Amino acid sequence: MTEIDHATGQALPPQGLLTLTHVIYGLHAFSALTGLLGAAFIVTAFLSGWPSLIAVVLNYLKRGETRGTFLESHFRWQIRTFWFALLWVALAVLAGLTFIGLPLAWAIALLSGLWVLYRIGRGWLRLVSGRAMPR
Repeated sequence: MTEIDHATGQALPPQGLLTLTHVIYGLHAFSALTGLLGAAFIVTAFLSGWPSLIAVVLNYLKRGETRGTFLESHFRWQIRTFWFALLWVALAVLAGLTFIGLPLAWAIALLSGLWVLYRIGRGWLRLVSGRAMPR
């Protein structure tokens, strides 16, 4: 029988799924921080690093199990972070195809990297406090 959180009216997720969500945030953070500490941009390390790719695959594989729990919003948050980061990188690449657009490409890559770090940090902090992500 599923337990219900009386404050929110949502089903409480199984402990294993909660742990998995922490692991997924950790994988995303590891990829992003690799870019921060290495030669790559944060956003490109986030998108191309194997930990982040494994994390987004896990998001899709386990997303159905989160339905009706506050973790559903975290999985949506993580998936959207990945795909929007990919969109920002595509825009940076398009801008970088011309010499004139190169400064814009660098700015997009830098800002999108900071945005990825913000999204990982904000999401993980809300997960730690047991709260859903806002819509």
